[in-house]
Amino acid sequence: MLSGPQPAVARAAGYADAPPRVGFFTDTSVCIGCKACEVACKEWNAIPEDGLELTGMSYDNTQGLGASTWRHVAFIEQRKPLGGQEPGAGHEAVDVFAAAGELGTSASSPVAPDRRTELRWLMSSDVCKHCTHAACLDVCPTGSLFRTEFGTVVVQEDVCNGCGYCVPACPYGVIDQRPEDGRVWKCTLCYDRLGVGMEPACAKACPTDSIQFGPLDELRERAAARVARLHAAGVPDARLYGEDPADGVGGDGAFFLLLDEPEVYGLPPDPVVTTRSLPAMWRHAAAAAASLAALAAVSFVRRPR
Repeated sequence: MLSGPQPAVARAAGYADAPPRVGFFTDTSVCIGCKACEVACKEWNAIPEDGLELTGMSYDNTQGLGASTWRHVAFIEQRKPLGGQEPGAGHEAVDVFAAAGELGTSASSPVAPDRRTELRWLMSSDVCKHCTHAACLDVCPTGSLFRTEFGTVVVQEDVCNGCGYCVPACPYGVIDQRPEDGRVWKCTLCYDRLGVGMEPACAKACPTDSIQFGPLDELRERAAARVARLHAAGVPDARLYGEDPADGVGGDGAFFLLLDEPEVYGLPPDPVVTTRSLPAMWRHAAAAAASLAALAAVSFVRRPR
């Protein structure tokens, strides 16, 4: 049903006795940037290495999700002047070493008193969102992309013909093609592990439980409670991203707790399933084709003899 209502995605895909829908809740407030999830994902899924492309600006060597990076840990360096938040990597006016000396602390762990600017890192492990309304499913011509009984979205690489239609269809820019053969690859939420009762490799390897796996409804309740605790602890900017079933993709199967605006993490602020207008477009195209056929028929009938 393209972008129509699908509250039970697995049942809508034909699984009559589907288990509860599962997914990821990534709590970025406890992510330490260790990249254990990246390593575990590559090892379990036998993903080829994608090089160490150091930019000189960050410890983030993978830089983004791709065909050979199904988990990506982002490092965002920020200035935080006077209790506000200002995205950006520049910190020319901040003398961390001088401030650390004044406080008698080490430069590697500056403490911020009132009226002093400090630096902070936001870290977040990104992944395929396994959308409720998944545009990649809508446009795949071969059935390579399919919905599993767990409500997740998986690519069958042996069925993919490399057409690439799903790449621009994804509102998050997750799916990518490998240049060697043109086929697309992305996170499967460890479909093979789910089938035998195991949790995904990234969640299993996460030392701080930043990546949490389980039934999606339970994760949403847990996430709401976590945001409430952070607000009570004086972190007013904590917010959830992708958990709302009323958003433009019907809610994500992998959602996040963020400490700043989504754009800071490289996420679209208001994602919308890119195929939402396809039904109307097909209706308009059919109406136009019918009108042309009718005009042609009338012209043929009225031809002078």
